[in-house]
Amino acid sequence: MMRAEGYSGSRRAAMGMTALGALLLALVLGGCGFKSMPVPPQEIVPAAITDLHYELDAHGVTLSWTYPAKTVRGDDLDEVTNFDLYRAVVPAESYCATCPIPFGEPMQIPGGMVTEGKPKTATYTSTLLRPGHIFLFMVRSRSGWWAESEDSNVVSFLWNIPPAAPQQLNARTEGDGIKLSWSPVTAHPDGSVIREPVKYQVYRSAGGPFVQVDGLQDGPTFTDTRLEAGRSYQYKVQAVTVYAEGQVGGGISEAVTAVPVDRTASQAPEGVNAIRTASGVKVIWDAVPDNSVQGYRIYRRLPGESRAERVGEVKVPANLFEDQHPPQAESWIYSVTSIDDARPANESSPSAEVEVRN
Repeated sequence: MMRAEGYSGSRRAAMGMTALGALLLALVLGGCGFKSMPVPPQEIVPAAITDLHYELDAHGVTLSWTYPAKTVRGDDLDEVTNFDLYRAVVPAESYCATCPIPFGEPMQIPGGMVTEGKPKTATYTSTLLRPGHIFLFMVRSRSGWWAESEDSNVVSFLWNIPPAAPQQLNARTEGDGIKLSWSPVTAHPDGSVIREPVKYQVYRSAGGPFVQVDGLQDGPTFTDTRLEAGRSYQYKVQAVTVYAEGQVGGGISEAVTAVPVDRTASQAPEGVNAIRTASGVKVIWDAVPDNSVQGYRIYRRLPGESRAERVGEVKVPANLFEDQHPPQAESWIYSVTSIDDARPANESSPSAEVEVRN
């Protein structure tokens, strides 16, 4: 977004009344005995909008902002009669960050009732954008003829021919996360070659609206690790061309879906012990203090063997297993692992081994 703080000084001069309107107003006020502009009742003047923002796609821009819910005095506001949306268009090559913004006459956007505790959003979409120009927007709200808010924050962006949408978006699980990959974007939708650098914005949805994930990516890959295992996620990717004056968002890919897998195992059991009994060997251990642990697997090997054989599995809260059929040997060596509630289950590393003689 382009900086536009330097424009505020002469904004109202650029948006003043027409000469005819000023003349009529002077006549009316003169006839009523007023010597200066009447001040709107502060109890109905809406508070200024502070969250004006925009989203670009391959077709144009969508502006959105929240209805003011309070007056400048902090009282509840019942209704916004309309919004005045101001727009300025400046050729990119002649843009001046410290010059007054040449806002034109405002576009009127219908308002509506304001319900306490239920934020309401206004939107405006424009597709008639000129390539190579910087667009600036500001909005005011009204709750009556004289009750006009102060200026909102100003948003600005460069518009140019957008890049094409990324193709062949793929998602696969990798470790505890999801890795995305797609084909690099090198052309505009009409096939012309992009000369500027291209970056990518990843969007993610977990059942609700798509939201941006991190910042712009330099290359056609991204790994998302801040996820909940077993939950379904959808992804889209947007190509963004980068100019000296700003960035231009282009086409957005088709969505893909992936479900991350929990591959983090719990800790290995401790305190493993084995006791020879008349019917076999009892193996006991300390319970692992982890709510995700759902059970334990018991392994046995003979002296001289390098690989242990799984001989049993128990579910929590059990922490004892009896091996009733150990093979004939002078001794047996046992170890225990923990398994969690993931699907498939993650298994811990083996515990320390314990040997029991026949």
